[in-house]
Amino acid sequence: MPVTADALPVAFASTEPLDAGALLAAPVRYPRPSRLERPLDIRPPRAARAAESLGLRTVGDLLDHVPHRHEDRRDARAVADLAPGEDATVVVSVRRIGLRRTRRRGLTLVEATVADDSGPLNAVWFNQPWVADRLAPGARAVLYGRYEGRNRFRVSDWQPAPAGAADGAMADATSSAGLVPVYPAAEGIASKKLRELAWEHRDAVREIVDPLPAALLAAERLADRPAAVAAVHFPRTPDDDAGGRRRLALDELALMQLALLRRRARRAEAATAPILGEPRSLSARWLAELLPFAPTGDQERAIAAVDADLATARPMQRLLMGEVGSGKTVVALFGLLRAVEHGMQGVFMAPTETLAEQHFATLQALLPGEIVPIALLTGSTPTARRRDVLGKLDSGELAIVVGTHAVIEPDVRFARLALAVVDEQHRFGVRQRAALDAKGEAGRRPHVLHMTATPIPRTLALTAYGDLDVTVLRELPRGRRPVTTHLASGERQRARAYERIREELRVGRQAFVVCPLVEQSDALQARAATAEYERLARTEFRDFEVVLLHGQMRPKEKQAAMAAFAAGGADVLVATSVIEVGIDVPNATVMLVEDAERYGISQLHQLRGRVGRGEQAAVCLLFGPKDSRRLRALAEHRDGFRLAEIDLELRGEGELVGVRQSGLPAFRVARLPQDADLLDRAREWAGRVLEADPALSRPEHALLPGALVQRFGEEALDPIAA
Repeated sequence: MPVTADALPVAFASTEPLDAGALLAAPVRYPRPSRLERPLDIRPPRAARAAESLGLRTVGDLLDHVPHRHEDRRDARAVADLAPGEDATVVVSVRRIGLRRTRRRGLTLVEATVADDSGPLNAVWFNQPWVADRLAPGARAVLYGRYEGRNRFRVSDWQPAPAGAADGAMADATSSAGLVPVYPAAEGIASKKLRELAWEHRDAVREIVDPLPAALLAAERLADRPAAVAAVHFPRTPDDDAGGRRRLALDELALMQLALLRRRARRAEAATAPILGEPRSLSARWLAELLPFAPTGDQERAIAAVDADLATARPMQRLLMGEVGSGKTVVALFGLLRAVEHGMQGVFMAPTETLAEQHFATLQALLPGEIVPIALLTGSTPTARRRDVLGKLDSGELAIVVGTHAVIEPDVRFARLALAVVDEQHRFGVRQRAALDAKGEAGRRPHVLHMTATPIPRTLALTAYGDLDVTVLRELPRGRRPVTTHLASGERQRARAYERIREELRVGRQAFVVCPLVEQSDALQARAATAEYERLARTEFRDFEVVLLHGQMRPKEKQAAMAAFAAGGADVLVATSVIEVGIDVPNATVMLVEDAERYGISQLHQLRGRVGRGEQAAVCLLFGPKDSRRLRALAEHRDGFRLAEIDLELRGEGELVGVRQSGLPAFRVARLPQDADLLDRAREWAGRVLEADPALSRPEHALLPGALVQRFGEEALDPIAA
């Protein structure tokens, strides 16, 4: 007979009313009642260690560890109705059961003949010899698994059916029937064990305290936190789980937005920055006379935003998010010149030497006649040159320095640092950014302009960069033509691709060939740059000059390769993804990417942006499987922001923009972009709360500071330290 939802017990029907008066009288720290603080008693020790690896030490930790999905096993199938390949639940009686060892070392089988009213079935358990001791002939059980055909049923989960339950209903939520929670697990502790532990401690749900104000829950028509936790662990229907998850997602998003907006507000209160108001003589002259092209509308708006930020004592914290080739460097240089014309200094920090060198060259090209002293400082800077640069920075003689993390070493001292530009800022850690902040004058912090060439969907920008003001550059410079992208595979299309490259080379253009590996590997089946360089130089492009570039080369070798390609002395550059950012060769019109499926959407879009930087039409050839959704997206879309949204849909928020490096943990329950509407409402609510109650001292907000500490650590209350 079918096991229906009505036949299953109500695991948690309601919660007792919470004593609001007692909660408001409690300390500001987020209360953890005694039952939630109890250590978990997990045996054997290996399972306990596995639970600790998941962060599960107390009952409270366990109840915060929500299932990532539920398997719907509410309807048991009759044995006679099973179809091959089907996952199903059956309620059966055991006729015979035994243990059989196989010829394969370490593999044991438990085989049983079971039956229901419709007929018999052969059930099999792999490497679970104890099942033979726990199920005796005559016992009734609920089995969940896959029917493999030929009357064979491979059991993945099972539970003894309680006595007297004619329809096979289970006695508790640890069963193999109903809506069965599937938990994030680890080697040494299975999801089923976590399910049993959650059921064992189900009564502790009543002691969970709700940090969010009742007014917010009422406005969103959401249950309180205890009921939501119960609903996701022990749902009776899918609607229970969905409602509980939505409430817990609001918790995560609301607390994160509160932490981010609080950090931004406290950062502005805690320090002042140099005020760069009038004069604007150098920056205005540069824009009007020296810049070799007219800024785009987006650039003009970004320049105005930066200009307004620099004119106040509030330290600028702005993210400049620009499409590939959108001209972020122009905006950054405007800000640096605003510092210089006030007798102060600027620093431009990039994550790699290659990128720092490219930015240095670009700034020099945009500052004709060396009207501003500028220098490069990286880990490869010779000792004598480094000593000279450090001395001039300390004296104030050097106005602008471009470099890697070498510019934040302890012995680097600025006389009057006013602005720091941080490119690809998500590739720098929290401590590195804090070290840069500390380079300002005593008692003051520099303004900071963060830049990224990785388009980020709005939903992720509000989480990863929610404490920054965001400016977006979408408009490409005038004269730039979009890059046409094609998917290719097979030798016939490869031969045509090489011919297309040769066609471009014969008319004086240049090309990139990108490979995922530096050297050939037995473990990874993919093309390597070194081998392709030798092969292509000997065969396909033997009539042209081919150079090699990868991250393992010596700095001088890399500089020589890039200089040859940039100057037109080399026709083809075979490289790894080291060319992903910062390479600007307008004469390059074609790119071939080998094993393109090994790259993410964002990385491929960045690579593609290395061609089409001049006025000639450009093409990008992606070699990989034509059924790849990611590669098809690249062929169909040119807008990096649309591609970022697709990437988010395919991969989830995860590590797309280095969320972990921002100091904020990944979400346990909330999912983006699915919960974008909740994110917007959480942002709006957090803004209202901090505007009305910046210290979170009102009675209705008394639990929020403790909740922030529990979620994000002490820095949530003292964000200046983060």
